[in-house]
Amino acid sequence: MKTLAELASLKGRVALITGGAGHLGSAMAEALGENGATVCLLDLNEDRCRSRVSELEAGGASAFYVAADLSDAEGTRAAVREAAARHGRLDIIIHAASLVGTDKVTGWAVPFESQSLEAWQMAMRVGLDPAFTLLQEARPFLEASGHGSVIFVSSIYGLVAPDNSLYEGTQMQTPSAYSAVKGALNQLTRHFAALLAPKVRVNALTPGGIWRGQSESFVERYERRTPMRRMGREEDFKGAAAFLASDLSAYVTGHNLVVDGGWTAW
Repeated sequence: MKTLAELASLKGRVALITGGAGHLGSAMAEALGENGATVCLLDLNEDRCRSRVSELEAGGASAFYVAADLSDAEGTRAAVREAAARHGRLDIIIHAASLVGTDKVTGWAVPFESQSLEAWQMAMRVGLDPAFTLLQEARPFLEASGHGSVIFVSSIYGLVAPDNSLYEGTQMQTPSAYSAVKGALNQLTRHFAALLAPKVRVNALTPGGIWRGQSESFVERYERRTPMRRMGREEDFKGAAAFLASDLSAYVTGHNLVVDGGWTAW
């Protein structure tokens, strides 16, 4: 029987993380790097990618980046091939990229009556479409790995409806397309888990709200509604990502690991 350390080790494996230069993507990259994986950050912001790679390397991890626009399907496919070619393999994919409430897209984080079809379609191109193109392009590499693991980053709003009372008196909005993308990712987790088994495992990781300097009134309401009485922090997701990416979860597929402080428990 393998030890826990052996099951957790990602030494020799290569992980591709979309949105890898963002808050949550960076935390998961750090987790996988600490466990021995070589991490490839796939993000649109090349400067931020370069900076984050330097930080990961300073912490002892092996890292590189591929700058790509996930709304461009062919560019996404090319990025997968480039990442795999770097070390001749690709073992783990984490799809963390998504439009979020702070994105400045016309017709996006605005009241429902002002939300635009163009913003809806962009959310799909960035958050949902890559789940298809990434896996279709990466499948041969993941199957050849012997440890192929895919993690789709979802949201509590892919499971339950937003509590709109939290947002009263704030400038925050939860676009309808955000919930649609995250709910679809949860179903694709099950679909691809069945399709790609037994060679590749596919799971979802569902965060609750993460503290990012939101208004005091929102944070107070959110924490009061959460059993753990606080918002999430990036480091809360490091263990979950390491578990789903590694052989610690070798018999887990089609699962949605909810890390929300109990938000969806009631």
